Order: sequence, then structure tokens, then C-alpha cells
Amino acid sequence: QVQLVESGGGLVQPGGSLELSCAASGDILFNSIMGWFRQAPGKEREFVAAISRSAGGTYYADSVKGRFTISRDNVKNTVYLQMNSLKPEDTAVYFCAADHTHYSITWNSKNGAAYDYWGQGTQVTVSS
Repeated sequence: QVQLVESGGGLVQPGGSLELSCAASGDILFNSIMGWFRQAPGKEREFVAAISRSAGGTYYADSVKGRFTISRDNVKNTVYLQMNSLKPEDTAVYFCAADHTHYSITWNSKNGAAYDYWGQGTQVTVSS
């Protein structure tokens, strides 16, 4: 059974940093494009970032480009999201997801329907 478990969320002041982690069971992460999404209260889920299977390619939402960095460690079966210069509008539940179907990052990697597996999410709150 595939499991994705996020961690690292919490409360941080505006301008601060957090690093989220997503640990995957089995070898699912090694063979998947990995993505991060977020959902704020009362809003639809939105794409944040994606990383290719080999970590050779990344894709970011415009709202986080230059502030967030996605990375992966296929040996540790873990994908990370380093978040810097956090803003109150970054407050949301952050989810990691695995796309085990496609081989390359495309424009469709920002579509949640492209992902096969999802974690339960971790809360990030940016507030003073």
C-alpha cells in the first residue's frame, strides 16, 4: 500500500522559512513525478511545485517562484519543499502527491488529476 506522509508544517512569522518533507513508502517515489499542492480555507486546491523523477526538472507556480524550492532524495524516498520569505497568503494545508503514470513534467503536472497518490497534508500558518 502506497503511503505519503508530510511533516514540517507549523506556525511561522512573515518573512520566515519552513521546510516540508514528504516520506513515501516502497519505491513509489523513485518512479514518480512528485508534486506539492496547497489548499487554503475556503479556496480550491492549487498547484505549488513539481519535480521530475530524476530531479532534473522542476516546475513552480508563479506565486512561489523564487521563494520555494522543491527537491528530492530518491535514496531516502523523500521529497522536500523549502519555503523562504513566507507570506500570510502562503497559509494553507500543504499536500504532497505522486504521479506514477507520466514520465516527464509537462503543463499538466500542475493539474491535481494527474497524480495517483496523495498524502494527508500538513498545516502551514504564516502569521505575526
